[in-house]
Amino acid sequence: MKLSDFYYDLPEELIAQHPSAKRDESRLLVLDRASGKIEHRVFKDIVEYITPNDCLVINETRVIPARLYGKREGKEEAIEMLLLKDLGDKKWEVLVKPGKKCKIGTTLLFEAEGKTLLKATVMDIKEDGNRIVSLEYSGILNEILDQIGLMPLPPYIHEKLKEKERYQTVYSKVEGSSAAPTAGLHFTKELLAELEKRGVRIARVLLHVGLGTFRPVKEENIEDHKMHSEYYEISKEACDIINETKQHGGRVFCVGTTSCRTVESAADENGFLVPQKGNTEIFIYPGYKFKVLDCLITNFHLPESTLLMLISALAGREMIMDAYKVAVEQKYRFFSFGDAMLIK
Repeated sequence: MKLSDFYYDLPEELIAQHPSAKRDESRLLVLDRASGKIEHRVFKDIVEYITPNDCLVINETRVIPARLYGKREGKEEAIEMLLLKDLGDKKWEVLVKPGKKCKIGTTLLFEAEGKTLLKATVMDIKEDGNRIVSLEYSGILNEILDQIGLMPLPPYIHEKLKEKERYQTVYSKVEGSSAAPTAGLHFTKELLAELEKRGVRIARVLLHVGLGTFRPVKEENIEDHKMHSEYYEISKEACDIINETKQHGGRVFCVGTTSCRTVESAADENGFLVPQKGNTEIFIYPGYKFKVLDCLITNFHLPESTLLMLISALAGREMIMDAYKVAVEQKYRFFSFGDAMLIK
């Protein structure tokens, strides 16, 4: 398939610049795959579509304040560094701007109240321009990042985030993401409690979202695109919940493309899950046969993105593009802080 098959026109004013006033009162477009029928609801109505036989899969990752502003040692001009991936032993893969100022051996300093809290020395430069840095700090890195870091909002969001927690899900637990699993931003603790009260089981998985999720596809033949790698974990408890749901004829509702990619990466050919952890580069596009997922709760995605290709694999490209046309006409809010879609 061609990249241009996944292009659509989006007026800039429909790109959400801030979260909705209340998490569960964003709009919800419901797409029935069997009939192509579309309903327009409010997100908290999601409880009407998930039955006690079904399970909900959520991603417990938590975004770290990974955008840092500092300077080169002995220089005064500003340097931006974005933490992308923890490589262990205090080494990280990072994105730096301006890159030409950050050669191998360069040390970057990050301060608060005139005191250097973090040093980063460039150890290597990857083919894509990302740097491998070695960090120096005293104490706990996440506590330091809370002092000096900013939330790494996507490049299409230009407004300042008033409240950091609005770029976290209410169930976020394990720090490690460079971007939020945004479909989960619509859930409240009360909404999750209501689903559990109705008998819906919740499977908690982990996938740390990398900024590769925003990286544009450049190959015109989408099959030539190399997917970015992301770390995931799925526990025995989560596997048991999902496997039992499938065995009893229930449906698996994944909250977001990250939960979807996790369960599809961990499943065998028969859709059976076993506990595991590792890195996934799974690329889901039309023609893919889903092994676990039955229904998907997701946001509206960028034109020509791998995420738009994933949902097109689920509902068919034409049906998705028609639904997006309706969403634009109905002035839904798009992307990370935007409205939601249920594909059932």
